[in-house]
Amino acid sequence: YKSDAPGTNPFLPIFIDEIKKDLEGCERNFLLHLLSYPPKDLPKKSPEELISQHDPDASTPPEPDIEAMQQDYLKKMGATSGFLQFGVSPVLLDPDHATAGAELTDDNADILTEDEFSMIGFEPSFVRPIPQLLEPGEDEVCWLHPETEHQIMWDNTMCADSSKGQQVRELMAKAFKGPLQSTQQATLLSELETDSKLVYQCGLTPKRLPELVENNPGIAIETLLKLMSSSHITEYLQMLVNMPMSLHSMEVVNRLTTAVDLPTEFVHLYISNCISSCENIKDKYMQNRLVRLVCVFLQSLIRNKIINVQVHKDLFIEVQAFCIEFSRIREAAGLFRLLKTLE
Repeated sequence: YKSDAPGTNPFLPIFIDEIKKDLEGCERNFLLHLLSYPPKDLPKKSPEELISQHDPDASTPPEPDIEAMQQDYLKKMGATSGFLQFGVSPVLLDPDHATAGAELTDDNADILTEDEFSMIGFEPSFVRPIPQLLEPGEDEVCWLHPETEHQIMWDNTMCADSSKGQQVRELMAKAFKGPLQSTQQATLLSELETDSKLVYQCGLTPKRLPELVENNPGIAIETLLKLMSSSHITEYLQMLVNMPMSLHSMEVVNRLTTAVDLPTEFVHLYISNCISSCENIKDKYMQNRLVRLVCVFLQSLIRNKIINVQVHKDLFIEVQAFCIEFSRIREAAGLFRLLKTLE
């Protein structure tokens, strides 16, 4: 405690009691040094050195303010627990000269114990009743022996006949490369109708959809209808919009629009791509043929109320400009007259 304030020293009461006694000059000077600011070399000196180096004629150290130290000490003790304040002091008194050299016997063996040398006061124990044990409930330790009824879960696909799935994959692989025969188409559509989950295992991906549309549009229509509840249907529709315009692609889109409610944005985007394809083609013969197909396709959408050109003005203006550009073609002129009746 040499670097702490004197009021924080736990032995301060002992020092104050001793300094008030009639002590010899060496002992009094030693206590005054402890209560004020002791010399740096004081902890290194032995008691014999302190006694031998004491000069009776030298001036005594200034006496500190004992009352202020007591007040500081009492304030510090006020922050401790009540039991600690009234505890037995851990300081041991010096034995008298008569018993100083006596041997430790069974009669005085329990005078000094190991706990007496603790720097903490021996506070009295807090008397409190022992808590009563509560009777355990029936459901208190149910987790020790949980009553869980285990049921056997059968895997119905175990040892199942996978030949149908293999046959569907083989037929779908052929459908990507070329038109299937009528018997093969009937077999493939029958298997897909029997097990709707086979459409997810047949090998059809969004990238391979254009191949299926061009070679087997009927199968493409049926598979897309079964994929409408899939989370990947947007990818399939996006691929259908971006593929080159053809008779088969328009057939697929036309059948889809009459069977299910396709997103309006998808239908409008497909119409815009068809118009753009007709305008960019260089071959006049193919251009006239595609314009006729697009006009028939648009008339079918308008008459079946798949699209509403009266509400979507941008689409109305785009289709009208398309009809005026290809007004020399009879189907374009018929589409233009249909638009005029809707104004």
